[in-house]
Amino acid sequence: MIVRTLDECRNSERRVVAETWESVRMLLKDDNMGFSFHITTIYENTQTHIHYKNHLESVYCVSGEGEIEIVGGETYPIKPGTLYILDQHDEHYLRAYKDTPMVMACVFNPPITGQEVHDDNGVYPLID
Repeated sequence: MIVRTLDECRNSERRVVAETWESVRMLLKDDNMGFSFHITTIYENTQTHIHYKNHLESVYCVSGEGEIEIVGGETYPIKPGTLYILDQHDEHYLRAYKDTPMVMACVFNPPITGQEVHDDNGVYPLID
């Protein structure tokens, strides 16, 4: 059994910080579960370009408000209780607005190793 708290993970190398977001990677590839699980905070009044060419992701909004815009497609509002699933490696812009950050619970398949950050194209590398 694996038991971890958000605070333990937040105060370790499992917390990765970027310009527009931070992610606490609670479950990673080396845990051998076949997926990874993160609590990610999207900073207020930011936009992040993301394109997971190597991963599928499901995201559940815990708090905050914003939107996801699929490149060349629709824009969907995000608020607490919203789940979106990037099942087609969808290139998108994730925006948090208002005066509060968005807190998201995220699941990745395949799992990430923990230190990935988006490259210039919004992609996480696939690490064996």
